Amino acid sequence: MAKSIQLKAELRSGAGTTAAKAVRKAGKVPATIYGRHHAPQNLQLDAHTLALALGKTTGEHVLVNLEIAGGKSTLALIQDVQHHALKRHILHLDFHALKEDELMHTTVPVIAFGEPEGVKSGGGLLEQLIRSLEVECLPKDLPESFIVDVAALNVGDGIHVNQLALPAGVTTRVNGEALVFHCAAPTVEVEPAPAAEGAAEPEVIKEKKPAEGEEAPAAGKDAKKK
Repeated sequence: MAKSIQLKAELRSGAGTTAAKAVRKAGKVPATIYGRHHAPQNLQLDAHTLALALGKTTGEHVLVNLEIAGGKSTLALIQDVQHHALKRHILHLDFHALKEDELMHTTVPVIAFGEPEGVKSGGGLLEQLIRSLEVECLPKDLPESFIVDVAALNVGDGIHVNQLALPAGVTTRVNGEALVFHCAAPTVEVEPAPAAEGAAEPEVIKEKKPAEGEEAPAAGKDAKKK
């Protein structure tokens, strides 16, 4: 089961781009919480504390015990994280409020473990086609990640969704035949064929120089005399 992280948030009165910029300038991250049984609220969290908390997780879709100032703690899922395109710091968060006895939908990261035999001895390449798997489960059953042992893969072998060991209470609607990992054959570089020996080189026609004492020919074959 994924461990929930503890976060504290404050209510945010302003909304819109200008208000969000003011929040960030103050060292906070604007956020929103919503859910089937939770009225939408605008929040703000300390940017440094948030970055430290998420840095200890394997993904960003994690369970949170969110303590909102002036209210009780709420179980929530970090539904969406917006990053700055260049600096990559967090610009905004969306929290989805949950109930412990209701099924939730989210994605869980898939992580490879070990070095495939086909890579180690056959020069192959490990390809990962699915990096996160869509799952359905109760909050208490949500795994932090799927660790998949790929050491036994030889060139041409693969691991499909239906070969993953999902924990009890966790299901997925992803096609079971979908490839998660594949050990591809090594790429063979084709060298260009060498030029044939004795191949004729293009002839370069040089202008004939006039003999000493002779005049140079007139420009143009049909030049007219004045």
